[in-house]
Amino acid sequence: MPISKEKIRKIILNYGKNEKDTGSPEFQIALLTEEILNLIEHLKKHKKDKSSKRGLILKLAHRKKLLRYLRKVSYERYKKITEELGL
Repeated sequence: MPISKEKIRKIILNYGKNEKDTGSPEFQIALLTEEILNLIEHLKKHKKDKSSKRGLILKLAHRKKLLRYLRKVSYERYKKITEELGL
């Protein structure tokens, strides 16, 4: 199930630098985390859905790359986002 626009706006306000910031690593990581949690819930109900499982693996890999980038660029921002999201 896709994430609602209200939920995306809330994530932008919480993790973006301003209300139109959708490119920052913090926002992208927070959005991917929300999508990953939705996919995990979906896969608990539909265990044989292989295409959703593949999508989950791709999203996990993308989030991992973004976290690695953020850790390299600014460790303080990396530490803050991982603590806030519980990663």
